[in-house]
Parts: sequence; C-alpha cells; structure tokens
Amino acid sequence: MSLAIGFISRGGSGGLTWPANASSRGGQTGGTMINQTMLGAYGEWAAGVVGEGPGQLSFRQPRFRAQSLDGWRRQARQRVKELLLMPEGGGAPRAALQHQFEFDGLHVEHLQWSLPYGPPTEAVFFKPLGAEGRLPAVLALHDHGGVKYFGLRKISRLSHDLHPMMKRHQQNYYGGVAWANELARRGYAVLVHDAFLFGSRRILLADVPEVIRRGLKEVTDESEDQITAYNTWAAQQETNVAKSLLCGGLTWPGVFLWEDQRALDYLCSRPDVDAARVGCAGLSGGGLRTVFLAGSDDRIRSAVCVGMMTTWRDYLLNKSYTHTWMCYVPGLPRDLDYPEVLGLRVPLPTLVQNDMEDPLFTLQEAQRADRIMSEIYRKADAANRYRCTFYPGPHKFDLPMQKEAFEWFDRWLKG
Repeated sequence: MSLAIGFISRGGSGGLTWPANASSRGGQTGGTMINQTMLGAYGEWAAGVVGEGPGQLSFRQPRFRAQSLDGWRRQARQRVKELLLMPEGGGAPRAALQHQFEFDGLHVEHLQWSLPYGPPTEAVFFKPLGAEGRLPAVLALHDHGGVKYFGLRKISRLSHDLHPMMKRHQQNYYGGVAWANELARRGYAVLVHDAFLFGSRRILLADVPEVIRRGLKEVTDESEDQITAYNTWAAQQETNVAKSLLCGGLTWPGVFLWEDQRALDYLCSRPDVDAARVGCAGLSGGGLRTVFLAGSDDRIRSAVCVGMMTTWRDYLLNKSYTHTWMCYVPGLPRDLDYPEVLGLRVPLPTLVQNDMEDPLFTLQEAQRADRIMSEIYRKADAANRYRCTFYPGPHKFDLPMQKEAFEWFDRWLKG
C-alpha cells in the first residue's frame, strides 16, 4: 500500500537517556538543549517521580510474559478502572428514534437516549441504503477542537445545509468531508454521539450561577458570534469542571469513557450490527477517547487512534498547555505510560496515525510512544496487528489518512 507519509517508526524499547543538566527534551536552539518545562525547574523532578523505565504495571516489565498476557491485562485494567473513578451502572440505553430518512446514499436515524444525569444524548446512526443482515460497525468519536457547542456534527452530515462553522471545521481537519458518512458508504454501520459536555451534552448557561456565566446569554440562533462566545466560555470553564468532578469523586476521562461505553452498548445491541465486528476511531479528542475505550473494552475489535499519541513525559514537560483537562488520570503514570493505556488491548488490531508537524505533541515523544507500543505488540507475539504511521502536515485526519484507516477496518472487520 502506498501512503503519503514521512516514515513509519518501528523498534526500540522506549527508553530515552536525559542529560543530567537538562529538564526538557523539547528541542535545541543553536546546539543547546532548551532547559524549560511546563513546571519550570520542577519539571525534571516531577518526571523523575515516575522515572524513565516502564511503569509498575507495564507489560514491558520483565515479570510479565506473553504466556501471562490475560492475567496482566486483567490486573492492569482493574487498576485503570480504579483510578478512573467512573460513574456506576451500565447497560444499553433506551434509544428513542426521533426521525429517520435517506441522505446521500445512506439510511439515517436521528436518535436520543437518556443517562442517569445531564440532558439527553443526541446521536446519529448511518448505514448504506438497502443494506441487509448484520453489518460491521464503527463507533465514530468526534474531536474536541475547542468547540463544545458542536459534537456529532463535527464528523457527520445530515443534509447539504451544513453550518458554516462545521463546513470550515471539516475542511480544516477532515479533508472537507464528514468521515462518519464516508465510512458508512463503504459498507459499515456507523454511530456518532455527543460526548460528555459537547453538543446536546454541553453545559447550559442557564444551569450555572451568574458569577460564572459572566453575563453571557444562551445561544438562540446559532449565529457564529454566539457560538464562538459560548466556546470561549466553555474553554475557560474546563478548570472548574475538572475540579468539580474531582470533588465528586470522579475524573473527566472516567465520565467520558463511561458514556462512550453506553453508546457502544447500544451499537452492539442493534439487530443490524454484528457485535463481533465493531471498531472505533477518532481524531484528537476522539483519539483520546479511542485510547481509553479501545484499551478498556475488548468489544472494540479494531481501533484507529488519530492525532492523539504521545507520552506522559511529553504532557508533563512540554505540552500540557496545549491540551484539555480531559486527558489526565491522577496516579496512572506511575503504573502505565499514556500509550500503554491503548496497549491494554494487545493483541487486538490497532492503528495509530500521527501528523509530523502537529503542534500538540513533540515528534520525538510521538516516536517514543510508537516504540513503546511496538515493544508491547512484539512481546505479545502480535507485531503484525499494530501499525503506526507518520504523515506530513499539521493536526488533521485528512483523506489519505482516512483511506489508510478505512482499509485497516476493512482488513480486520470485513475479512
């Protein structure tokens, strides 16, 4: 297969030696290592708390062997679940059909379901017109993008009348297409739902105190000015959200994972879906959600993480300022590095796609994450089920990347 990529990274143990006088590996200026971190002079110390080697529950630890893969996975997943502090309960939500119609060669269902908290979740289900029997399926996970007013509309289209902001969003990040629709046209059942605090699940201004609302009014006519003002406010509100969740004995990743699993419950329960052939994928925030969902739930038989792969070290030393509070699970880095959360699914098929000029990550730490994942899959004797590719350009999931991702699903969900 021919890909427009800079290179495919392979091999290595993931180790990286740090000069004693450098607290960041963020790059070089005039031959001198940049000695700056997100914690200033405290950065190297904080990174050293975890250390350079594998975490306590890393499959790369010598005490874990390929023969004990299942036992290691149970132990590590249980620890991740404990740290995530997820809401309790489960089971497929009761989805109410709002309406159904045909659009651009697809059967489309607009759905809504209620969870034990918050406003109802809006979702959309696609499958090819005339499709019969049980189809392979993908849970399509929308991005963050600093845009909380929209959720599922970022990666789907229900008509030719697209909101101008979403038209630009899809042009900037997705090659001008709605990739959920494109994948459905390829022969898949595809479900897209609004994530926690996005779209239909967003925080409404009327539900917060005036001191936090700061005089902002609820969006009424979907004008760009109103939506932009809301998105700015929602970004500023993230710290309050994270603190409030922690006060409630919850973590943000735990909540979005719980909600994504409920969507997966529903998708797998449909009579037109083959629950043994289900995948998930997403860019950016959708890639983050892929890391946790695919790493935690073996119903995801094939996973594609796009534009969201690095290491905890990269977040700590270099890039925490570029990321949402959605990323962080207190205590987890002592047990598993960030790519190893996704690696909990080994030996199930996993594709990771990176952009070489992505400002959200340092390239060398994305490469180190690949080495970590490669080592895990080699140790599990499943090297052929893992692939990592690096594409030229900035943060995106463009048409060449979609082509590779869709072919990956074809290989593992249709074969």
